[in-house]
Amino acid sequence: MMIRHGQASFGTDNYDQLSTLGQRQADLMGEYFRETGVVFDAAYSGQLSRQRETCQRVLASQPNAVQHHIDPRFDEVRNDEQVEILFPVLAESEPRLNKLMESAMQDSKHYQKIIEAVFTNWVTREEPYPGIQSWHEYSEGVMSGLYEVMRNEGSGKTVGIFTSGGTIATATALVLGVGADLVYRFYEPVINCSITQFFYSGDKISLSHFNDHSVLHKLSANLGERLVTYR
Repeated sequence: MMIRHGQASFGTDNYDQLSTLGQRQADLMGEYFRETGVVFDAAYSGQLSRQRETCQRVLASQPNAVQHHIDPRFDEVRNDEQVEILFPVLAESEPRLNKLMESAMQDSKHYQKIIEAVFTNWVTREEPYPGIQSWHEYSEGVMSGLYEVMRNEGSGKTVGIFTSGGTIATATALVLGVGADLVYRFYEPVINCSITQFFYSGDKISLSHFNDHSVLHKLSANLGERLVTYR
């Protein structure tokens, strides 16, 4: 299963760290897995701090020690790199984006619109843009990482991959055979600490469920806390 990291620190000097709420989300998900008998045979994450900490906090509630493997192929899409290089190109033909950029770091909805424009341009480019990782390279990395986990762990294992929305969207779209132009539709709705589950056997993989965050809704109601977040 792929689990998105807890809420990161949007609007601060260092986005790549869990917020206090993000830490709470990860801790509660760890308790949820323990209480429902989900025992991980292995765990993986990208190398980003928010991914690694989410993994560590979840594993802290496991009944036995679980080895945590770090694989950069499960890192998030390089949004900052894409915005820096592709945004000026897009803004020339879409002046409205400049207005959104002015408030993007204070308004997460405006920031998301910037990401949508840049991401969609990135995945649908026929030729890679100089200076940034190509969609082909990124998506190939995600899937090679996923297939390597399947081979290394073998069938019948419960494996947690703690990663980010772009990685989850990429894996989901490619497993379903969806075109690159539709990948963003899987990217935007991914909730912090949501679960996307795949079943696999040998080299075959299929999607069981996507972006399940029902437990966070239930915990929000039971605890009187706002635990469902996009960013």
